Amino acid sequence: MSEESATSLPAIAVTGSTGRLGGRVAQRLAARGVPQQLLVRTPERAPRLPGAVAVRADYADRGAAREALLATRTVFMVSASESADRLAQHRAFVDAAAEAGVRHLVYVSFYGAAPDAAFTLARDHFHTEQHIRASGLAYTFLRDNFYAEFVPDLVGEDGVIRGPAGNGRAAFVGQDDIADAAAAVLLRPDDHAGSTYDLTGPESLSLDQAAALLSERFGRTVTYRQETVEEAYASRSSYGAAPWQLDAWVSTYTAIASGALDGVSDAVPRLTGRPATSLADVLRGTER
Repeated sequence: MSEESATSLPAIAVTGSTGRLGGRVAQRLAARGVPQQLLVRTPERAPRLPGAVAVRADYADRGAAREALLATRTVFMVSASESADRLAQHRAFVDAAAEAGVRHLVYVSFYGAAPDAAFTLARDHFHTEQHIRASGLAYTFLRDNFYAEFVPDLVGEDGVIRGPAGNGRAAFVGQDDIADAAAAVLLRPDDHAGSTYDLTGPESLSLDQAAALLSERFGRTVTYRQETVEEAYASRSSYGAAPWQLDAWVSTYTAIASGALDGVSDAVPRLTGRPATSLADVLRGTER
């Protein structure tokens, strides 16, 4: 990439624009007339948005990512697809951003990210956060609770949610709320440097309560049935998934049981200027 072409690139880069969350953020920036660079593995799949330039880049390809990020000031980084080497991909991309001269990284992390988090994938998020801190980049971490849009996917074909979640609760958060919060940060990144925001819905719900909302929304009976951890592994072992994936599936529920996903934050209202969206309202906008 020539120096002339690099200096003509938008100052904001958005990853994950072909997905649900990154795509929402890109749409919000475009609606505000903000030029942006969309970092995607397949530029042909990038959304066509005014002021957006699609550039080929992959988290794992440090050289390509570094070149793509030259002259970029702020990067919105959605976590990579779940995989055994996701953390290595994250580290490579963060290093590329630092080498390219990026000033600020806005990273989509996870609620309660910690080295010993009950939800196994939250551990990758913690270590990614630590790597970003060590990189010297200014940063903002958006620690999302479980997506509200994900809740219908917990239901089996028989209308039952199964898992070892006990009576624990989660403060499910809507992706539109996350995108609105992210856009607010990206428009004024300096105001949020060094900040970590827990993004949640307006209430914490048990899976029994979530099942009742699903029943009401979709007009069929949905129930929650408690499993033991051993039953949860056994019921999912037939899918032939790798051990790390099985751990992630089961710990989705054990994290809820542990109380790690409980608790409501005011970050969405503070960043967006409006109340967070309830699970019931998110479900009203979904189809099943």
